[in-house]
Amino acid sequence: MPGRRPDGKKTQIVVVGGGAGGLELVTRLGAHLKRTDFDIILVDRNSSHIWKPLLHEVAAGSLDANLDEVGYRGHAFRWGYRYFDGALEAIDRDAQQIVVAPILDDDGSEVVARHRIRYDYLVLAIGSVSNDFGTPGVREHCLALDSRREADRFRRKLLNQCLRVSRQLSVDPQADAYARVAIVGGGATGVELAAELYSAADALGYYGLEVFDGKRLQVTLIEAGPRILPMLPEKLAQAATAELENLGVRVLTATQVTAATADAIHTKSGEIIPADLMVWAAGVKGADLLKEIAGLETTRNNTLVVRPTMQTTRDDRIFAIGDCAHYVPEGETRPIPPRAQAAHQMAETAYHNLRALIDGKPLKPFRYQDKGSLVSLARYSTVGSLMGNLVGGRMAIEGRLARLIYTSLYRLHLLAIHGSVKGLGLLFVGHVNQVVRPKLKLH
Repeated sequence: MPGRRPDGKKTQIVVVGGGAGGLELVTRLGAHLKRTDFDIILVDRNSSHIWKPLLHEVAAGSLDANLDEVGYRGHAFRWGYRYFDGALEAIDRDAQQIVVAPILDDDGSEVVARHRIRYDYLVLAIGSVSNDFGTPGVREHCLALDSRREADRFRRKLLNQCLRVSRQLSVDPQADAYARVAIVGGGATGVELAAELYSAADALGYYGLEVFDGKRLQVTLIEAGPRILPMLPEKLAQAATAELENLGVRVLTATQVTAATADAIHTKSGEIIPADLMVWAAGVKGADLLKEIAGLETTRNNTLVVRPTMQTTRDDRIFAIGDCAHYVPEGETRPIPPRAQAAHQMAETAYHNLRALIDGKPLKPFRYQDKGSLVSLARYSTVGSLMGNLVGGRMAIEGRLARLIYTSLYRLHLLAIHGSVKGLGLLFVGHVNQVVRPKLKLH
């Protein structure tokens, strides 16, 4: 395989974003391309990776991200790529370079100055951010589970509020004290967080908050559409609604949010929903940085328009995968949904086509295979639908089978980024940790 450039330098492949797609891509590139001829670089503003579908568990405290995260530096050494700490600031297509923003210390002092990294091929995999649709007060008062940092912040605020309530009840057992959480968005993130909160609340009594339990938790789930979980069949969405309501969640559908204030969510109907914590999970968009970046074609939601090969429409050397990519398959009217399974499949196509470009071979088009959707209701239940290719259509599942398949998705991700030997070892350690480590992360 030709690797070095005509000037003798290594062919440099830069991947920006170490999420599900980006990390799997650099792992495969680093494992299969000769290090003497190729330089694989991952750029990410965070020092570690955690699978985004797990962030609701981190937020509730039921998952210790320190045990499940993947440090990029150690992973890079093992798999033959280099990791650069930093955030993408701009792309210079003429010079084939990316501009990395300065890295600042906590006190604002500069650690690493703004710098450039050259590329022969560039893959943008920077994911998505919460879309507040311009709703007043959301940015100032609501949390979004876009990152480990936001999930940790939510957990701290939740524990502080539970401690306040517990203290009030210790003084006055009849006090009207509750931890009130409002979640805007009835998709997978909002539904999973609502259920996980009750699981966490029931466990707090083991860790010093004896007078606090799920009865002192008030969760309101607000959805603008006619029902929650629109990606699932209506029967399963109804089952999930019933499960949430049994837990104590107040589920509001066909309810449009007009504003968020410091202590409440305001709706179009005029209802004011008091809340100590507010989470916005009502949709995603591309980062503002991507809006018309480097003259590339973007959508109004700041996602990069790509061709079937995952190459951007205006530059064959720049790819986009995952949530930041906008691709509408031929014959379809909607783009590929922002899911971890889509990022995984896009990473596979990008890997194949990068090698094909280097070898001068034909590129293959991306073909999305919808494996279905699964939603975990914490330890209580799991519901979802699978594309039942073996049974000739879509298959609705719930209960233990759905839970087993849901957990297997994360296991497949671990195998993809760690390999079979270490991946299986981590799965075993995970089972041990479920027994020996605390049920909640309280620090």
